[in-house]
Formats: sequence, C-alpha cells, structure tokens
Amino acid sequence: MDHDDALSARPQPDPRPRSAVSGGAGLCGLIGIFVWLGIARRYGLDGPYSALVNVVACALPMVAWSLLVDKVHRNASTGIDWSAPKPLRTTLDTSLTKLAGLWATWAAIAVIYGTVRSYWQGNFAFAMWCFTNAAPILFVASIPYVLWIDRHLIEPRDGAWHLGGWMTGQAGVEPEAIYGHLRAWGVKTFFLAFMLAIVPPGFATFVRGDLQSVLHDPVALANWLITFMFLIDVAFATVGYILTCRPLDSHIRSANPFAAAWMAALMCYPPFILMNDGGPLDYHPCTSDWAYWFQGHPVLLALIGAVLVALTAIYAWATMAFGFRFSNLTNRGILTHGPYAISRHPAYLSKNLFWWISTIPILTTGSIVDAARATLLLAAVGGVYFWRAKTEERHLKLDPDYRAYFDWMTRNGSVPRLFARIKGKA
Repeated sequence: MDHDDALSARPQPDPRPRSAVSGGAGLCGLIGIFVWLGIARRYGLDGPYSALVNVVACALPMVAWSLLVDKVHRNASTGIDWSAPKPLRTTLDTSLTKLAGLWATWAAIAVIYGTVRSYWQGNFAFAMWCFTNAAPILFVASIPYVLWIDRHLIEPRDGAWHLGGWMTGQAGVEPEAIYGHLRAWGVKTFFLAFMLAIVPPGFATFVRGDLQSVLHDPVALANWLITFMFLIDVAFATVGYILTCRPLDSHIRSANPFAAAWMAALMCYPPFILMNDGGPLDYHPCTSDWAYWFQGHPVLLALIGAVLVALTAIYAWATMAFGFRFSNLTNRGILTHGPYAISRHPAYLSKNLFWWISTIPILTTGSIVDAARATLLLAAVGGVYFWRAKTEERHLKLDPDYRAYFDWMTRNGSVPRLFARIKGKA
C-alpha cells in the first residue's frame, strides 16, 4: 500500500458542525471587563453606575469585533439584504404596523413591571431605574430604526408586525407569529430585570476586595475569585439580553414553545425559585460548607477552593462563549465551540458539581436524617437541571443545526461519551 492509499484508508476526522458564534467576540468582551475592572479598582468605583459601565465595557468590544472582523451583519441568518434597500414608500405601512405592535408589547411590559410590587423593592429597584430612564430613549429611537431596518429586511413582517396587524384588523395575520413574538419578549421581560438587579452587588463585592488580605486566606481568595467569575457571567448574560437585534445576527430565532421548559427554567429564578431559603428544595438546613468542614486543614482548603474556582470559571466560560447572544429559553444560533465542544450543558454540569462539593450534604450539623434529607434534596435540584436540559434540547432539536451538533457530540463529546460508558452504551 503506497502513502496515498494509507491516507485514504485512515479514519477521517468527524467534522464538528460550524458554530454560529466565534470565540473572538467573547475574548474581546472579557478584555473590556478586565480593563474597566482595573480602572474601577484603581479609583474605588464600586457603585451601581460603575457596574453598568462594566456591562458597556463588555459589550462594545464584542460589537466592534463582530461587525469589523466576523462581519455578522452580512450573515444570511440575519434575514437582511444590504444590497437592495427598498424605497421607504413601499415599507412605510409595514413599519407603522410593526411599531404599533412593538409599542403595545412595551406598554404591556410596563404594566407588568408597574403592577408587580417586588420589582420595586431590593435589588430590582435598580433594574426599574434603568428601564424608566431607558424607556423614552427606546421609544424615540425605535421609529428611525424600524423605518430603516424594514427597507433592508427580506421579510419585514415579523411577530411585531403580526401583532400590530391583529390590533389594526389587517389581513394575513398569523397567530403563531404573535405567540412567538410574545414568548420572545416574555423571556426578555423576566430575565433582563433579574440580570440588571444582580449586576451591582457582585461588581461591588469584587471591586472592594482587599487583595493583600485574601492572598493570605485560601477561603477568602477562593470566594473572591468565585465572585469574579460570577461577575463575568452576569456581565455577558446582561449584554446578551440587551443586544437582541438582526444587524448583529443576535435576534431570537425562536423562543421555547413548550410549557414544561418554562416551568423548569422559572423554578430556578426568583420569585418562583424552589432552592432558596425556606423553599421546597432548600437543602441548606443542618448543613454547612467546605470552609467549615475542612477548617484547620489549609492544604485541603486550598485544593477544594481551587476546584470550586475552576468549576465557576467553566460556568462563566459557558456564558462567555455565547458572546452577546446569551439568553435562556431561546435559540439565537447553535454553539459548538468552547465548553460546548466538551458537554452539551457545561453550565448546568459545573453548577451542580459546585453545589455538591461546596456543601457536601452527607456531612451534617444535625442528625443522620438531616444528612439524608439534604442529600436527597440536592439530588432533586440536580434533577430539576436535568429536566431543564432535556426541555431545552426538545426545543433546539427543532433546528437541524442543533440535531447535527447533538449527533456530533454523541460521537465525540468527552462528557456524553463518559456518561455513555457509565451506562454501558459506549
């Protein structure tokens, strides 16, 4: 057999499906965060406005990279044809109908925020301050934006148009398009308020951290670094919920249409969260944490702290991999790179491992019954996230790109292959 025959007989690599997102944008966003954190720590800028600037510092480099390097605005998936803008007179009626639907949606969101009292208390009050100040700007800016983008869209009649068309009694309205529009804005309504509410606390904690003190305490150092990882995660996630638009190819292709998926996701977030103190899945009573159980053993504390920091870094990396396309309960393009080349659900996996290692529920400050109860409840929490992953996959499998990714991961992903071996299905 000659050399060429040997090459052709050799097993060929299984090509990974192309990712909808490049890693360059996420790296640029991370650099932006590092730059602003350096400035904030240097000058003691630890307030909520500084935390917002951190979100902007994350967003701007990603937008610049995506437009100038990745040129995402030219992707066919945007649904935009930049080469042949339509005359304004031919799209004006469509745009006005779309604006009516869009403004009606925003008005409904304002009623929800204004009615639910908890949105104006605690950390959520900051989110409402952001929305109150942004609303007039968005209202005015939406007019030129819609008039402009509709001239370039191949199909300008999106969900907002169908809602506006239904409101004005026009023909050709599709109910499913309206439902999809409302689901997408439901995701943004619920999760953006939550993300903005948690932006300032984590940012302030990290900026105020005394580096000299934490370097002499493995527990304090681990907790400070864990806070940093969550700061990165929150910044990227917040940017993702804000930058949802076609010119960036970050629009919502579809929001999850299955009620089970919404139930599984919402029970992990306030006010519906089941795992908080006093909740039905609260596993914390009669438990402590790793710092308590291994106090007096600095080497063990350092090792476990390093593992917990690494798990949180994987969690943040999973969010960063989306660039500005992160959001729950949606398809905004299929990811196949970064941690998603190892596991289909790296964030859920790392988060649950973090809870087990940091809590060690079989160790208890109470009785053996308390230990058993905590262990079972934490296992139930893991079950919620397993259910959540499956409901997300049910939605994403409607996309042929995800089905190709799923099949590739089944054959090549390290975590799926590990679980297959454990189940005896290798």
